[in-house]
Amino acid sequence: MSVAVVDIGGTAIKTGIYKDEDISHFKEVPSKAKDGVQALMAQVVSLLETMPEKFDRIGISTAGQVDSSRGVITYANSNIPGYTGFPLKEFLEDKFSIPVTIENDVNAAAIGEAKFGAGKDKTNNTFLCLTYGTGIGGAIVINNNLYYGSSFSAAEFGAIIIHAEDRINSSDPWDGSYERYASTTALIKRVCEKHPDLNNGKKIFSNLNNEEVKKEVDLWINEVVFGLISLTHIFNPSMIVVGGGIMNEGYIIEQLNKKLNANIMPSYRNVEIHQAKLQNKAGLYGAGWLSMNNI
Repeated sequence: MSVAVVDIGGTAIKTGIYKDEDISHFKEVPSKAKDGVQALMAQVVSLLETMPEKFDRIGISTAGQVDSSRGVITYANSNIPGYTGFPLKEFLEDKFSIPVTIENDVNAAAIGEAKFGAGKDKTNNTFLCLTYGTGIGGAIVINNNLYYGSSFSAAEFGAIIIHAEDRINSSDPWDGSYERYASTTALIKRVCEKHPDLNNGKKIFSNLNNEEVKKEVDLWINEVVFGLISLTHIFNPSMIVVGGGIMNEGYIIEQLNKKLNANIMPSYRNVEIHQAKLQNKAGLYGAGWLSMNNI
């Protein structure tokens, strides 16, 4: 049995075939998310219809808050206009007449890492998963199971307030938030203020020998650590898995482990920061596993 897996993001869509606990026919294309939900769904349907191999199920990993029991997008930000409230599971099952499983992208990535990546072969797996990109996504895995919260909205770690001074007189739920200061978007913004040509993560880290650039990167790493300090003291995890393209930089992981350890109470210092081993395929692995296990 095989699963067509799709990872829907605001900037890219990844697809593949999940079979025998592996991903084949991997493909990544720019997302039409900004054109709205109808354009995005037309793109997803087209990608599924042109899969190079037949499939028996569909597993979806998607941006936004997801009620996985109903397969409905309960909330999505302006990156995908019209996505909030969209019945994605019903839409795809009507199109393809096969079972469809829907999961939030970071939850799917966390399951992928738990089963095939950083958490593989560990018993009583309890860890947090965070992805850093345009925003910050989160997932909580307790004893190898996802924790969803009362309304399938748990682990919105990007909304943690780390700069209260920005929030006190604001009604914007993201002012002063972790996402505003610790996302990859935040890093690029702060570096571009002094070096406009360094407008992506690769360019920034290729210039890490520039003291001014390194200073901004280190200040950004401090912002990442501020959120991890709170999460560590709340959840007491054995491991925090960090993903997103920016987290492939070894310098960041080294500094995160060093700075987090220095800023948490001694009884919490068993926690380790690990890169997501499956990188940009974690969501596909998770979506495939969840589909095959009827979760």
